[in-house]
Amino acid sequence: MPDYKRIWLPGGTYFFTVNLADRSSDLLIRHAELLRHAVRRTREAHRFEIVAWAVLPDHMHAIWTLPPDDHDYALRWRAIKAIFSRGLPRDESTPTQRVARGERGIWQRRYWEHTIRDDRDLENHINYVHFNPVKHGHVTKIEDWPFSSFHRYRQRGTLPANWANPDDLDLS
Repeated sequence: MPDYKRIWLPGGTYFFTVNLADRSSDLLIRHAELLRHAVRRTREAHRFEIVAWAVLPDHMHAIWTLPPDDHDYALRWRAIKAIFSRGLPRDESTPTQRVARGERGIWQRRYWEHTIRDDRDLENHINYVHFNPVKHGHVTKIEDWPFSSFHRYRQRGTLPANWANPDDLDLS
């Protein structure tokens, strides 16, 4: 196994990609209310600010800012995954080695994390999060995707009316 090093920055802002083990599943949107419950409970126990979030059928992207004295985003992801998993019926197939470790096999074990470096990096990642349902072909207009913080941004007036024009976005 590679010696993967994560950056732990108290009060940092991070971009995440978290995947289901079964990438053909629609579990996250089929059980969206359970996922919301898991996030609410986790935020009650371990504060963090949600900067942006988009939930797709088999994965999600999120941007969080942690409190100034805290860097433990892994604790929060473990809690969200555990609360969500415990709320699901036990009908998935689980590989034997995962069962032996007490895992259900719902989630991929690792997730992608990126420490946001500056305002431009943050803007690019917020755009990436919000545009992702269009990128994956779930909708043609982002405003049609219900599982996204995009709607909160539009309500606050922080995104322009033509925001979802792909020609105007830097999604690299």
